Amino acid sequence: MERRRRSLCLIAAAAFLVVVATAMPYPGEAATPPLRKDYYAKSCSNLEAIVREEVARKINETVVTIPATLRLVFHDCMVGGCDAAVLISSKKNDAEKDAEDNDSLAGDGFDTINRVKTAVERSCPGVVSCADIIQLAARDVVFLSKGPYWSVELGRRDGLVSRASDVKGKLPDPKMHVKELSPLFQRSGFSPDDMVALSGAHTVGFAHCTRFLNRLYNYSSSTPTDPSFNPDYAQQLKQACPPNVGETIAVNMDPVSPITFDNNYYTNLQYGLGLFTSDQVLYTDGATKNIVDRFAGNQKEFFDAFVAAMIKLGRLGVKTGNDGEIRKVCTAFNH
Repeated sequence: MERRRRSLCLIAAAAFLVVVATAMPYPGEAATPPLRKDYYAKSCSNLEAIVREEVARKINETVVTIPATLRLVFHDCMVGGCDAAVLISSKKNDAEKDAEDNDSLAGDGFDTINRVKTAVERSCPGVVSCADIIQLAARDVVFLSKGPYWSVELGRRDGLVSRASDVKGKLPDPKMHVKELSPLFQRSGFSPDDMVALSGAHTVGFAHCTRFLNRLYNYSSSTPTDPSFNPDYAQQLKQACPPNVGETIAVNMDPVSPITFDNNYYTNLQYGLGLFTSDQVLYTDGATKNIVDRFAGNQKEFFDAFVAAMIKLGRLGVKTGNDGEIRKVCTAFNH
């Protein structure tokens, strides 16, 4: 710790927290028309400029936009494919967004997509899918927070189904270890490098204290605090997150550069500054430790791996033709 002084200033707040290459096709998609980077070149030529403008405007209102929008793409694609099913609002509270594993998705992410869709519809009505807008907005929040830029493959249609019951077991849990994380990612065709790179999205954003309290106070009967925590960091977290902390209190996931998309997430893990068990185990487990070390030592290597993994993520379960639609609004099916 002496060779590198770190600011571990944590801010907890109830209402608001400042936080926040072309790859081979994914197996199983060969039967569907390929996604194309120029899909809307003729039908909505100013699409990317519209998306960028709306995303930038939303970020200027609140930086929570960055992690909230980025998380949407992962939570959408890992459950039934990249079809914007996570955006559907249900009067019965039984859509994907209503699932317990999606409770932590911030409203600013949904608001970002809805704003972009409204702006796109004014210029190109009935042309661009919400599924594609999620992908473009996620790319833009990364780029606008000093992360990498990549050309997004487009041509998805919006799904016709959204069920909360489909979510269980599809998303990582903060308490998971590598032996549990690996098969979850492998099912979707991700390599260990992909898994660790996608986890790097935690370099921006925040987490509610209730998501990691067990590491602070109930790790084991003999050791209340997870020993993989940096002791100073654990002490500061305890001050921000007492045992009886409210459900709305949150802290930055990256205590060093919480609103910049960089490789500090991996350096943090080397110093015991991972917030979730599922973060810190990437360094303490020999199966992934060397990947963390590589990304910590070379930001370009992390950026390249992240882009490759995001492109692969964007190819999961793509809907085309009659398997989907172009929604008029992202929160409701057309019918």
